[in-house]
Amino acid sequence: MEIKVLGTGCAKCKTLEKNTRDAVAELGIDADVQKVEDIMDIMSYGVSRTPAIIIDNKIVVAGKAPSTEEMKTIINQNL
Repeated sequence: MEIKVLGTGCAKCKTLEKNTRDAVAELGIDADVQKVEDIMDIMSYGVSRTPAIIIDNKIVVAGKAPSTEEMKTIINQNL
């Protein structure tokens, strides 16, 4: 599973990255979590609001920072 956290480095983006990494660890799944901060790279995904989460090239979150528990649910729904 490939998970990309899109965000330029704001507080919400950092929170989402932490919550995503925590959720992956708690679920014990094999996932490659990457942080994408370059605005041109972010725009290439068609995301209009950050922070955002891309799982296996599909936008699953945009414009909010779900909690670790919410991220666990989102990840499970996209396995």
